[in-house]
Formats: sequence, structure tokens, C-alpha cells
Amino acid sequence: MSLNYMTGFANEFASEALPGTLPIGRNSPQRVAHGLYAEQLSGTAFTAPRHANRRSWLYRIRPAAMHGAFTPFAQARFHNDFGSGAVTPEQLRWDPLPLPGAPTDFIEGLYTMAGNGSAATQSGVGIHLYAANRDMQGRWFHDADGELLIVPQLGRLRLETELGVVEIEPQQIAVVPRGIRFRVVLPDGAARGYVCENFGALLKLPDLGPIGSNGLANARDFETPVAAYEDLEGDFELVVKFQGHLWRADIGHSPCDVVAWHGNYAPYRYDLRRYNTIGSISHDHPDPSIFLVLHSPSDSEGVSNLDFVIFPPRWLVAQDTFRPPWFHRNVASEFMGLVHGAYDAKAGGFVPGGSSLHNSFTGHGPDAATFEKASSADLSKADVITDTMAFMFETRAVIRPTSQALDAAHRQRDYQACWHGLRKHFHAP
Repeated sequence: MSLNYMTGFANEFASEALPGTLPIGRNSPQRVAHGLYAEQLSGTAFTAPRHANRRSWLYRIRPAAMHGAFTPFAQARFHNDFGSGAVTPEQLRWDPLPLPGAPTDFIEGLYTMAGNGSAATQSGVGIHLYAANRDMQGRWFHDADGELLIVPQLGRLRLETELGVVEIEPQQIAVVPRGIRFRVVLPDGAARGYVCENFGALLKLPDLGPIGSNGLANARDFETPVAAYEDLEGDFELVVKFQGHLWRADIGHSPCDVVAWHGNYAPYRYDLRRYNTIGSISHDHPDPSIFLVLHSPSDSEGVSNLDFVIFPPRWLVAQDTFRPPWFHRNVASEFMGLVHGAYDAKAGGFVPGGSSLHNSFTGHGPDAATFEKASSADLSKADVITDTMAFMFETRAVIRPTSQALDAAHRQRDYQACWHGLRKHFHAP
């Protein structure tokens, strides 16, 4: 697959599948080459500051306005109903979402776990899992409520979007901005993973501050697709998520008919294995914000609507230090997943495809076996953590688990037992 390098989120990209399609010196000429239509897709307000403005011009076979009337679309497991009642402060953990037995595409396989806020307030997140075993056939989707951060755990995904094709595998991620239409093809026949639906400000790279000009996720490693179109007619379906509900409409053509585009509002991918991890080489270890890949800013400086954090392979060398993540209680709330390998703060029970939720000020940390091992480790040797990839969706607001997640058969109802073996070591002088 050929992609453009994204050298900075505010930069302009230009891609054409047919030479001579992109207009020169103007965005919407009286007549577009090849008889195409010009259409602007805006992801931010027209008047947003130039450095933060996201929009793209699309030159397509048919405008996006061409489709039938919308009617409700039934998919009861994918929603934004996070409830308004009490939220348990209990630590929660789940086994992987089971793969489906019946034919199930990406949209049918989405399963809402938790969330906060709403598309109406333009803040918060929805957290979903997916498990699918067939391609989206004659069906396209777009989310008008939020941008989608997709984290595969099992199987590759081929995202065929209006602006081109993005292929991802486990340990890569893709972001599909709000409103961009796409379908999902499964090259391996089955797939499972995680999706964070961001209702707030668009995801961006964090500032590096004292780290300097290099480190963490480098801008040059983010890639956008090149233009690729299909001129396809038939009896198809367009599914839309709008204000927390799903809708469908008949559409007589493939919406992936953009022959050329230019702008900075586009899907992109990133390989998590390229992340440049920062850590302590003396004692203690920095806060987990050093593992921040992308974030959605909020209206409070220094506090995110959403942080996407990873825990990749790394060396731990700090001296006179408890090296795994310490016991902690955070003002923020954390939903965690495991893509690959083992997580260094858990000896067992947290497997690839699994997930956990620790809400605001809920105590958590290493289990008993991990604590005992780390407390007696030989710190003269580096602890080289390899063959792993865990991640976290962290938010400033409480993450409300859905009723289906709390009642799920794959929920680990004995999760708290992992801390029961922690022994009292206190000795009064």
C-alpha cells in the first residue's frame, strides 16, 4: 500500500489517482477535470486558527448528498447509552470479546463497553470492542459523532475510505476522522480489537516540553492514504451514527469515488512499534504521561479529553526503585487493553484482547505475584521488557461501564482476588 507521510497534522497533502485532476491555484473551479464534483469536507469550524484548522477538498464522481432517506438501523450492542445512575468504584476486568459464530461484519461486531460525555456536548468518549468474521459487503459507514481510533488485536483490517485505503495490523493503529465514509475488509477472515470514539477536540500529537524536539511518536511516522477510487453502481447501504443512534439509507453507488483530494482532514495510520520510549536512567520512574501517543485537548490547559497511551517494549534500569507501575489512585479514569504479549504489572489474568477499567481514585497496581517478584529483583541488571504492547484510553471524566459490559459472560468477577495475596510487611521499630 502506498501512503503519504504526515509530517505534521496541520500540513497540506495532495493526492490524485488520475493525473491532472487536482485544480491548480483554486479549490472549486467552474468545471472540475474529468467531469467531477468539488466538495469540501470540514472537520473544524471555518474560522478555527490556521494551525488548528482541518479540512480537505474532494474531487469525486458524485457528491455525498446523493443517497436515499434515512431510517433507523438496528445494532443493539453498539451505542452511546452510558446511563445516568450510580457507577461502581470497583476495579473491573474482562476476558477477550468472543469471536462470532454467525457471519458478522465490522459494524455488526461492535460492542460498547463504556464511555462518558456525548456527541451533543462535543466532549467525552465512547469505548467499544469489535469482533468480526466477514467483510462489509455493499455497506459503508460514517460516524458523525466522533473520530474513531481503531486498535487491532487479532487480524488485519483494510479500511477502504473515501480518501484511499489504509491497511493496519496488530501493533498499528488507524484514526478515521468524523464524517469520513469507509468500509472494512478482513484479509485474515476474522478480526478483533478496540475502538475509541472521540467526541471532543481532534486527536493531535502532544507537546514535548523539556523532552525537546525529538521523542515519543514522531510526526514523520504518521501516514495518510493516496487517492484511490471506485466507479461502482448497485443496491448498496450507507450506515451513519448520528447523535448516539444508528441510521441507514439506500445508496446507489460506492461513496469511495474520490478521484483526487487535497487538505489535512484525512484518515491516517501509525505503527506503535516506531514509538520512541522515554524513561529514567537514574532512580524512580516518570509518570505514565511519558507514554502518550495522541491526545484530545479539553477546555482545561494540561488536562485532556482523551489520552491514548501505550506500554511498549522498553528497558527498565532505575536503581533502588520498584520498577513496575506502582500502586496508584488517579484523578483520571483508565480503560486498558492488551494487544500483544504480557503486561509487566500483571502475572496473569490479563491476556491479549482483554480489558480493564479503573475509574477515578479507584486503587490499582501490580498483583501480589508481581509485587513480590519486583521487590526482590536484582537491580544491578536491566529488566528488558520485550514482546509486549499494552495501551490505555485515559479520560478526565468518569468512564461509565454499560449494562451489557457489567453483565457480560466474559467479565472476570474475581478480578479483585489478584490483590488478596499481598501480605503485611510492616514491623514497628
